[in-house]
Amino acid sequence: MKIDHVAIWTSDLEKMKNFYQKYFDVEISDLYVNNKTTFKSYFIKFESGSRIELTTKRFLFDNAMDTIGYSHIAIAVGDQSGVEEYVERFMADGYPIVSGPRITGDGYYEAVIQDPEGNLIELTTD
Repeated sequence: MKIDHVAIWTSDLEKMKNFYQKYFDVEISDLYVNNKTTFKSYFIKFESGSRIELTTKRFLFDNAMDTIGYSHIAIAVGDQSGVEEYVERFMADGYPIVSGPRITGDGYYEAVIQDPEGNLIELTTD
C-alpha cells in the first residue's frame, strides 16, 4: 500500500498551484471543475510520483493553527545544502521561515516554511 495523495483546501487555487509549480518543479493536471458543487481542483505530481490535490469550493472556513488533524507536509529536497538553498530562495521571495535550518532531536536536517496560505511545509533531506 501507499498514500496516493494528500489534499489541501485553498481559497486561491491558482496562487497555490503557481507556488508549487514555481518552487518544486511539479507536473500540474488539468483543472477539474464540478459546477454543481462548485468544487475545483488540480493535482500536482512530484517526480517521485507522490501527489498533492489542491482543492477549493465556495464557503470555505479559515483553519486554526495547532488543532487536531494534519500538521504539515514534508518535501525532501536533497541534501543539507539543498535545504539551505530552498530557505534562501523562500526568504528572498518573502515567505516566512518558521524554523531552521537545523538538525532536529530525531536527527533530521530540516527547515519549515509557510506556503501562501500559511500551511506548513517541512523542507528536509532525502
